[in-house]
Amino acid sequence: MSASARTPLPPFDPADPLGIDDLLGPEDLAIRDTVRAWAADRVLPHIADWYEKGELPGIRELARELGSLGALGMSLEGYGCAGASAVQYGLACLELEAADSGIRSLVSVQGSLAMYAIHRFGSGEQKQRWLPGMAAGEIIGCFGLTEPDHGSDPASMRTYAKRDGAGADGADWVLSGRKMWITNGSVAGVAVVWAQTEEGIRGFVVPTDSPGFSAPEIKHKWSLRASVTSELVLDEVRLPADAVLPGVVGLKGPLSCLSHARYGIVWGAMGAARSSFDAAVEYAKTREQFGRPIGGFQLTQAKLADMAVELHKGVLLAHHLGRRLDAGRLRPEQVSFGKLNNVREAIEICRTARTILGANGISLEYPVMRHATNLESVLTYEGTVEMHQLVLGKALTGLDAFR
Repeated sequence: MSASARTPLPPFDPADPLGIDDLLGPEDLAIRDTVRAWAADRVLPHIADWYEKGELPGIRELARELGSLGALGMSLEGYGCAGASAVQYGLACLELEAADSGIRSLVSVQGSLAMYAIHRFGSGEQKQRWLPGMAAGEIIGCFGLTEPDHGSDPASMRTYAKRDGAGADGADWVLSGRKMWITNGSVAGVAVVWAQTEEGIRGFVVPTDSPGFSAPEIKHKWSLRASVTSELVLDEVRLPADAVLPGVVGLKGPLSCLSHARYGIVWGAMGAARSSFDAAVEYAKTREQFGRPIGGFQLTQAKLADMAVELHKGVLLAHHLGRRLDAGRLRPEQVSFGKLNNVREAIEICRTARTILGANGISLEYPVMRHATNLESVLTYEGTVEMHQLVLGKALTGLDAFR
């Protein structure tokens, strides 16, 4: 008799129909539950109001709390960072985005973009100066790559850095240009800004109190409303010679940071999808029409079944990519695979959930429309659908269709 015949099957778990939790260890589950509990206490009671008002009050306090959780620069080693696994970082992103994409964006930009750039490409002095405070949430960071006229084509950026003078430690740098759609910009204490130089594209660590630096906040957004989004204006910002990130020249610098952030999105999008799916399930079990709950009708059950399939396939894909990243085997093309699939499917889950909730689906009493509109931004940032399709198309055919 086989072992499977002797061992009783565990009961079916609607919250984990594929048994994916069996792939997680006790520490993984503890981190997930800790972040979920924090979000339930500190974000969920307020997020509808923040979203409606288009603000994220107390962002500095939230950042410090996230630092205390170890969620900032979570998978980085040293300098006060948690040194967590890629899977553990992904689980945290899922739970944060289940609360709101804006909260996950705060963490992603801080850890996977600003801190990651300094940690990977910065000097020892830059790391010591900035990373401990950023890991603790005492210093908020932002990442300046996208420009008003150059989003998907960062190689054409116009922000420029030139050398000026001849100090004892080398010539100063003078930065001029503009960056757009920058999360955390107007509350950041430090900005990692990418600029053209005579040597190629370089990254610069810019204290935001530098003369000539400003970060006006972008208003009137209909997505990521509970998130600080800004323009960065650099008007001949003078920086010392050692402000440049010494470890990289060229687009491979910012693109490697984007790949790390995209990995977090692969997980995070499934958090928004799960929140909307859970709302739809609960609503379907309690909303009555024609004398019985709408969850008892075949068409509603078909929607729920299709949503569950895509949700948990997406989580399984995120977990697989996380294990590859932990093993040092995750390629950028595989990250594009995950970002393209999971955000696209998350939006479809939210839209289907909205149909189940009917008119109530547009109310902020439920999370569905908020997640759906947030995901419209997530679909575009860190690489549009078209960019990831072309990354995969080139990988599959060997032919470059970008230009």
